[in-house]
Amino acid sequence: MASGPGEKDPAIRLSSELFQRIELVVYFALGILLSVTALVVLGSATLLLWDGMRDWRGTDAIFQIVDRLMFVLMLIEILHTVRGSVRSGELTPEPFLIVGLIASIRNVLVITLKSTEGHALVEGEMFFRTSMVELGVLGALIFVFVASIYLLRRGHAQKTANAPQPDQDRPPRAGQ
Repeated sequence: MASGPGEKDPAIRLSSELFQRIELVVYFALGILLSVTALVVLGSATLLLWDGMRDWRGTDAIFQIVDRLMFVLMLIEILHTVRGSVRSGELTPEPFLIVGLIASIRNVLVITLKSTEGHALVEGEMFFRTSMVELGVLGALIFVFVASIYLLRRGHAQKTANAPQPDQDRPPRAGQ
């Protein structure tokens, strides 16, 4: 095997290793910060649930709890992406599409919960129109995210199916 010019130069090899280690340290710090943030938001949602259980009349606590739990899901998906990037050494688009999907669904839930509160009655027809336009755009965005995730997974499955099997690489034996 011939080695490329980058493999011969020790300065390039050393700088590449150094940057790879720095990248791992940054990923590690990012993972810790994301974990702590997710735990803090989860604790906050737990406290809101506890307070909301005492006041059954209002839906504001439910709105805030769902909003924070969806945020925790987004943080966990980003953390999963960071972990996968550290393991594989490459960044894949699918986890970001999943985060976008969760964020879009979160916004749909927020709009729906706001419409069940008093906002719709106070603001009237204008609130209804803007909510419907926003829900339509979010619905289209959700469809695009789901279709993109499906196409990525389908393409990955086809690449795996078309990959040469270990037996296909060997020449046929004599007498076969």
